[in-house]
Amino acid sequence: MPDETSPSTHVTLRLPHDVVEAFDKLAAVLERPRSWVMLRALRHYLKAEGAEVREDVEAIAELDRGRSVPAQQVLADVDDIIGRRKSPRARKR
Repeated sequence: MPDETSPSTHVTLRLPHDVVEAFDKLAAVLERPRSWVMLRALRHYLKAEGAEVREDVEAIAELDRGRSVPAQQVLADVDDIIGRRKSPRARKR
């Protein structure tokens, strides 16, 4: 995942001792440098939680532009989904 050939920037970061120790232990097990493990963790965060934050920001921007679905439509869609989900199970019992 981390690409050692791409350009990089030096960053200084203060972390609690327990977090650094956890990175050090993991780096030792993986036989990788601490920075490699940290970079991998940061990329994983950006891909998962970071993407979720970006999606939330975009959804709020859509609302600000007036693009939304009426609440009644959402409730009708949910009822439809629940109804379809219950039907096959109700027949099996």
